[in-house]
Amino acid sequence: MENKPLWTITRVLEWTKQYFANKGIENPRLDAEILLCAVLKCERITLYVHFDQPLDDTELAEYRSYVTRRANQEPLAYILGTKAFMKHSFKVTPAVLVPRPETELLVESVAKAAVGAGAENLLDIGTGSGAIIVSLLDLLPQSKGTAVDISAAALVVAGENAENIGVSERLTLVESDLFSKLDCNKKFDIIVSNPPYLVLKPDKKKISGNKADRILMWVSWFRTSGAYHYALEGMLNLYQLSIEKMIRMLKRNGYLGVICPSTLFADLSTTKLRKFLLEKNKVCEIKYFRESIPLFDNVTQSTNICLLYTSPSPRDS
Repeated sequence: MENKPLWTITRVLEWTKQYFANKGIENPRLDAEILLCAVLKCERITLYVHFDQPLDDTELAEYRSYVTRRANQEPLAYILGTKAFMKHSFKVTPAVLVPRPETELLVESVAKAAVGAGAENLLDIGTGSGAIIVSLLDLLPQSKGTAVDISAAALVVAGENAENIGVSERLTLVESDLFSKLDCNKKFDIIVSNPPYLVLKPDKKKISGNKADRILMWVSWFRTSGAYHYALEGMLNLYQLSIEKMIRMLKRNGYLGVICPSTLFADLSTTKLRKFLLEKNKVCEIKYFRESIPLFDNVTQSTNICLLYTSPSPRDS
């Protein structure tokens, strides 16, 4: 009987590295090691210390399934079900975006500002996995937070992360399409968000008639409601409208931490909003990321992480 080939740790990693490289995976060796560590439940150093250790059939089968998924461009975090962020491991599923390391900069800046301001009430619009608001509540034990998302499945993930990290009693989860289920008269010390970069363009050639009609209704409301003054130039974009709304929901001397396209500080279409932000508020920090460093999948434009300090006039409060 012919002997089956012996798949040692070294052999498995070398084969996977080449396979991933052929599939266009950016870090083929690293990804192979991370997946194998998940199967063997070990640290990466173990792979080098026990390089000649063979894998049994069960381990090989599990590893092959992981490799297949990664070769199909599925993110590592979805395969493993977790992603490290700040000092914790967060559960992630396809219902949420994978937290990016760069977003930790937003948490750090907001937490530093919150300590100095004695912030008590926090709001996260579009919370996803809850990585930002949960990390902030962990760093700010005196604070309470509200996490908003349109997706019930995302809120389940955020709730589990809050429970695992021990802040669930200080976090309220709200299923809402941006601000629709919020009391917009309530004011917050800190608001954080990665609002949707969505142009409200009712193109019936590209989207269904019902959806296009709904977008037309939204556009009409935004332009005629009197609730918005600075984000109405040109084609309406939800991120611009959201920023204006969030500024109005801040307490005097509050902070807004937002991830947004760099066009906010450059385009003609954002002139009024930009003037409002710069003249009536103080920009504390801007961290700029080139197009070649996308903060999120399918985002192909340069991006800013921005921290604003607001002291609105009575008209804008």
